Amino acid sequence: MNRRPGIILLCLIFFIGLNADAQDRKQISLQQAVDLSLQHSNTLKISGAKITAAEAELRAAKDLALPDVKVSGSYLRLGGANVDLKNRGGPGGSSTPTVNQALYGIANVTYPIYAGGRIKYGIESAKFLEQAAKLSAEHDKEAIIYNTTSAYTNLYKAGAMVILIRESLKASVQRDSVLSRLEQNGLLARNDLLKAALKSSDLELTLLEAENDLAVSNINMALLLGLPENTDIETDSSFVGAKQDLKPFAEMEAQALQHRKDVQALGFQKKAVAVAVKSARGEAYPSLALTGGYIAADIPKLITVTNAVNIGIGVQYNLASLWKTNTKLLQAKARETEITAKENILADGIRLELNRDYRNYILAEKKTAVYEKAIVQAKENYRITKNKYDNNLVTVTDLLDADVALLQTRLNTAAARADAALAYNKLLQTTGILSK
Repeated sequence: MNRRPGIILLCLIFFIGLNADAQDRKQISLQQAVDLSLQHSNTLKISGAKITAAEAELRAAKDLALPDVKVSGSYLRLGGANVDLKNRGGPGGSSTPTVNQALYGIANVTYPIYAGGRIKYGIESAKFLEQAAKLSAEHDKEAIIYNTTSAYTNLYKAGAMVILIRESLKASVQRDSVLSRLEQNGLLARNDLLKAALKSSDLELTLLEAENDLAVSNINMALLLGLPENTDIETDSSFVGAKQDLKPFAEMEAQALQHRKDVQALGFQKKAVAVAVKSARGEAYPSLALTGGYIAADIPKLITVTNAVNIGIGVQYNLASLWKTNTKLLQAKARETEITAKENILADGIRLELNRDYRNYILAEKKTAVYEKAIVQAKENYRITKNKYDNNLVTVTDLLDADVALLQTRLNTAAARADAALAYNKLLQTTGILSK
């Protein structure tokens, strides 16, 4: 029976390519992807809410230094009130009036003068915590940028794999067509033709898996950017292969320990806790406030009070603080010790992570250089093997092996270039300068 697998596979590739071209594509650069992910990020929305809450806490702390003004008033209906006036103006005085209602209003103003430093320290602490919330948001931003870069790199690698495998499958199908004619003319063993056809079948399966990986990576990228999940995203390869200026490790380590946003945020939290310790000590001091008020009252047929203005100084002191344990002070000191330990843990973690990422980037660059050399060797090996095959010096198996080696080297080279770019971005994130 005359089989034509080459024609069938060529038609399959044609329709796959036609379908891909028919789809609407959206080309997005890495920077555009980062901008979209930052706009869509729910993590940053949570960070923004935390900043808003910290700002509200700061306003609340400042409000404690403002005067309090309280106004109250009541109208009372009295039933059978017994009113006994001690001074009725002598024997000829009038009788006691009947009182059945009363009306009064009170306005009080309290302005804090001294509260053991608790108000001042509360404002300072709230400012530090506000700065810590903003820096934590910047740290979250760095993580989002790297996650977007990682997803973008995976999408680029998946797309590159599909392109390379399609090219190899197309060449394999064309070779099968030539070999099929040779086999029909008795110039090629049936077994050699089957080996070549099997190679094409393996490539077809590999292409299906690669296309599936590309589809999954595309959906993940679209959701990350807030786009419809059926959006066909086309990556820009300009971020791959650029030579980077790698600074000395000691310089990057010093930069990370000093400028990373999570380190700075923890530093502000430590300052806030130090202020909280001072504020807790202020619990042992009295509070002093300037007070003033106005009272007006009217009890019909009995008494009317107006313009009763008062002003004075109020002192409040909790004597129980002399023998009760200051739990707020103990809690603040414990929190201070905890943050100091966290600082040490974070510093050690940064050193370890930076060492690993620094070495990983150097390794990725070296791998890329090796693969660049290997792809030249693989191309030359395939050319020589092809010439030998054309002159009947090697078998079809040798030719297929050379073709597989060339494809694998091309795949490895494309992946290595992308991995090197991602490794450099990871190093920038660890250093704390990725967003710059």
